[in-house]
Amino acid sequence: MRTTNRRNLFILVFALLVVMLGFGMVIPVFPFLIDKLGASGSTLGILVATAALTEFLFGPIWGSISDRVGRKPILMIGMFGYALAMFAFGVANQIWMLIVFRAFSGILSSATISTTMAYIGDSTSEKSRGGGMGILGAVGGAGTVIGPGIGGLLAGGSLSTPFFVSALMALLSLLLVALLLPESLPLEARTAQGQRIKLVRFDELWRALTGPIGRILLVAFLATFGTSNFESVFGLYMLKKLDYGPEQVGGILTLVGAIALIGRGLLTGFVTSHWGEPTVIKASLMVGAVGFILLLLANTYAAVLLTTGIFTCSITFLRPSIHSLTSKRTTVGQGTSMGLSNSFVSLGRIVGPIVAGLVFDINPNLPYLAGALILSFVFLMSLMWVRDEHHSPDKLKTITGQT
Repeated sequence: MRTTNRRNLFILVFALLVVMLGFGMVIPVFPFLIDKLGASGSTLGILVATAALTEFLFGPIWGSISDRVGRKPILMIGMFGYALAMFAFGVANQIWMLIVFRAFSGILSSATISTTMAYIGDSTSEKSRGGGMGILGAVGGAGTVIGPGIGGLLAGGSLSTPFFVSALMALLSLLLVALLLPESLPLEARTAQGQRIKLVRFDELWRALTGPIGRILLVAFLATFGTSNFESVFGLYMLKKLDYGPEQVGGILTLVGAIALIGRGLLTGFVTSHWGEPTVIKASLMVGAVGFILLLLANTYAAVLLTTGIFTCSITFLRPSIHSLTSKRTTVGQGTSMGLSNSFVSLGRIVGPIVAGLVFDINPNLPYLAGALILSFVFLMSLMWVRDEHHSPDKLKTITGQT
């Protein structure tokens, strides 16, 4: 990348890091805040699902709006609204306020996430796009892994401190975007790429599923649904099975974060450019299914570290590769396609944890057995649906609707 592109990528990375750190920082704070306000675990479940739900509903909207008006204004709206939401969390003293502010935060942060990916789609070549998506994926992973540790430390003095720190970081990101980030979508491209997607228009989502990138979107949902079985109940699984406490679980998650950072930030571009996104997606799904089974068999700390590392290696390349492949094969605007891709990932993050929690109450092993079955099923689907079409022009014409 040229120096200017690297500066732009740094600003985008920082903006996304602010959002994902905010999500991570509130994870250890919400249980204590809810307890302080006299609520129960069901309320915590609602709060956890709300952000993913609002991202699912509003991601396509922000993406399509950015196709019409440009990426920069939407990024600025997202960061400013996110700063307001974090500040509101810090002063909330009622449960209904937490739920409302959580929804507001999800609505605005979805503008940042989908538009950031669209910006990468605008400003990178097809060969380097996987690397750009990988860097953004690494940032998301870093925020959600590092965030809980930072949030726990900041909350030691006051439960409001993590929210105020997140608000200040969002304002700094807004300043960087406003002063230094150029627009990536030229005026002449906006009218041609603009596509309106309305709120809760499931017919639009259905048409997307039956369109040129529909199969990739379905893979994105199912893969996220499967992998979220690991993410949502891991700490509870370790507690029930091996009686691990926060220190052991924190050490394992540190390994997960390190692998995700190295893999997505440094290796995704290399892997996707040499083997292509379809091959990477299939390999990730297959190894992920095996990783679930190995984790069920792990009974020592060393074995858990090893099996968790294997599983993390598999899913590290999965989502960036899916996003990159969606961006390459879309026939609509980059903002619209990235918004849709992010929405289907969010849908997986809504449904997955709910199902994982339900089956965990039946048997702690079931979420991981289910995850292995789901990833195996998606792998079989990908053999038919996610093919390398670089050297298959006839097939490519069929997918893009050309004759």
